[in-house]
Amino acid sequence: MTFLKKIFAFPLVARIAMGLAIGVILGLVVPNATFIAVLGKLFISALKGIAPILILFLVISSLSGAGKNLGTRFRTVITLYVVSTLIAAIIAVFGSYLFPIKVTLSTAVEQSAPGSLADVFGTLLNNMVQNPIAALSSGNYVGILFWAILVGLSVRKFTDDATKAVLSDISTAISIIISWIIQAAPFGILGIAFETVSQNGIGIFSSYGKLIALLLGCMFFQALVINPIIVAICLKKNPYPLVFKCLRESAITAFFTRSSAANIPINLSLCEKLGLDKDFYSVSIPLGATINMDGAAITITVMSLAAAFSTGVEVNIVMAILLSFVATLGACGASGVAGGSLLLIPMACSMLGVSQDVAMQMVSIGFMIGIIQDSVETALNSSSDVLITATAEFAQRNN
Repeated sequence: MTFLKKIFAFPLVARIAMGLAIGVILGLVVPNATFIAVLGKLFISALKGIAPILILFLVISSLSGAGKNLGTRFRTVITLYVVSTLIAAIIAVFGSYLFPIKVTLSTAVEQSAPGSLADVFGTLLNNMVQNPIAALSSGNYVGILFWAILVGLSVRKFTDDATKAVLSDISTAISIIISWIIQAAPFGILGIAFETVSQNGIGIFSSYGKLIALLLGCMFFQALVINPIIVAICLKKNPYPLVFKCLRESAITAFFTRSSAANIPINLSLCEKLGLDKDFYSVSIPLGATINMDGAAITITVMSLAAAFSTGVEVNIVMAILLSFVATLGACGASGVAGGSLLLIPMACSMLGVSQDVAMQMVSIGFMIGIIQDSVETALNSSSDVLITATAEFAQRNN
């Protein structure tokens, strides 16, 4: 017991780093000890299982019990979500022209992909009005948010304070359960790291190194240059302490879970540490997990332009900039598409004149490099949810 107390006395981030290191070592030394991977699966399943229920009750409780004076912050946070995603797509355009990537294309894969923005947003709207029980069971956060907002507003108007107090107590109890699960993160990261290294090794993706480097370069530039500029403009102070805190406490877990849904509880906990208004962040964080998609916009843009360059399709800069707007709109609706950003590549390719056959080959490459690409994409998307939420609230406090 004394040993465990000493271990848990370390900061959570330090314990996660320890779990990561142990997982990588075990993956290299005893790759056949597959039972270790169960730790990671259990951790992700626990977060994914509780997150929809948490969001439902947090949003209902927030809107029913408070929700006053949130209009300015919500307008700010939605604007920043969309603007940062658009800038990310534009950065990807310029990165692709500065470092044009050509890949070897071979056999296409059979996948179901949306053909247009209408398909993307049609799916998004259908998910919005999905049966609420089905939305909870499938982790459809668009539907969960839609019904939670409606229920929260109706409870606010038509019920008494006792009902609102019960809802608040339920959301608090679920938040406590989340905190218990988060304390197990080092074990979960250990299992995830073990599974990744034992199955794939360290250098499996060297054949697509240039493509990965471009994707990651754009994402790091967005995280370490563009997002800090946005924060500095809004807050008029050094943005990096806030930026690094969000990256350290949100991006690390998002990188390994590769799930924005699983990282929602982590982000809510970080918002609480930052002293943000629970009524605000309990809505803005799940909203960000739906529409704040910097990494997805970069993936769609880079992969689509790589497909064009690889097949000799001429893309002028005006068309490329238009592509960035399409990538932004598509990325904001990516949560409504099975497969996320990768399956929006054919939609973007179609406007460049790239065939669907070639586009689906790029999708298959995306799946092959997904352990790296999707991990960093999720880390950028999820950590910037907290960053922008905090920026919106601090900006209002300063005014």
